[in-house]
Amino acid sequence: MPEPLPVVVGGTIAIDNVKTPTAEETNLLGGSASYAALAASYFTGPVHLVGVVGHDFPEQHLRMLEGHGVTLDGVARSEGDSFTWSGEYHENMNDRTTHNVAVNVLEDWTVSLPASISAAPIMVLANMSPRNQQQMLEQSTAAKRFVLADTMDLWIGIAREELNEVLKGIDLFVINEGEAREFAGTPNLIQAGAILRKKGPRYVVIKLGEFGAILFGPSEDHHGLFRCCAFPLQEVTDPTGAGDTFLGALAGYLASRGHLDFSFTEIRDAVVRGTVVASFTCEAFSTKELENLPEQELMTRMELFREMSCW
Repeated sequence: MPEPLPVVVGGTIAIDNVKTPTAEETNLLGGSASYAALAASYFTGPVHLVGVVGHDFPEQHLRMLEGHGVTLDGVARSEGDSFTWSGEYHENMNDRTTHNVAVNVLEDWTVSLPASISAAPIMVLANMSPRNQQQMLEQSTAAKRFVLADTMDLWIGIAREELNEVLKGIDLFVINEGEAREFAGTPNLIQAGAILRKKGPRYVVIKLGEFGAILFGPSEDHHGLFRCCAFPLQEVTDPTGAGDTFLGALAGYLASRGHLDFSFTEIRDAVVRGTVVASFTCEAFSTKELENLPEQELMTRMELFREMSCW
């Protein structure tokens, strides 16, 4: 077995308050980096978390992450209030309303990568401001690295130029379908994938929510395209963080390969694993399902997914 590579994950660490048509929970672990780091830990280690929390952040959330091999040396502590998101999902669980976003400690946060983790060869720029993503890139000391990044419609709208600069320095870009159409300026997702690849990343993954994902890569590899369905769930409890889980599991699996010269097939296999791990996130509030996920249960679902999607 290859020796797994360490991963550094930067992004938001949040307190979430979530309401669905059937339940409501508060003071949950949230944030793009939280989900991504936890998901990556199922495939590799150590996973280094980079972000900022306030004085009011529940300590048990951080202890849980540490228990999964996530290091907290890169987590800054602030006297201010933590980043908090409150939202409500509607009947179909695809539409949601954000009731409150309290940026708080994120407003003036500047990334500061400790020397002990700056050389991690796999870097994940989870959803956060392009300014913070660029700071992570600039502070990386890895002689060779593979960088994955995510974003959201907010940054496409207010920080497009900064985001374009980030894309020049990454290898794999993950974005959802609505954002891909907006960013690429076309309603056609196949065209959007090609346009986004021209901005810098060798690989682009467009997330399709409950319908899976599309991977775009060099045309000489498998025609440069792979279409992955989503794992079908009978019930969705809380889809918050599923995309971040997808990104983290994808990165963690790549890190488990023990090298950085990934083939299209390895990227494809990582997309599949990200899809399956993300399905568990949807089955409980916050990270609760991921926190106690037995490896055998993950492997069983992987095999079931293989049987379902093979023809």
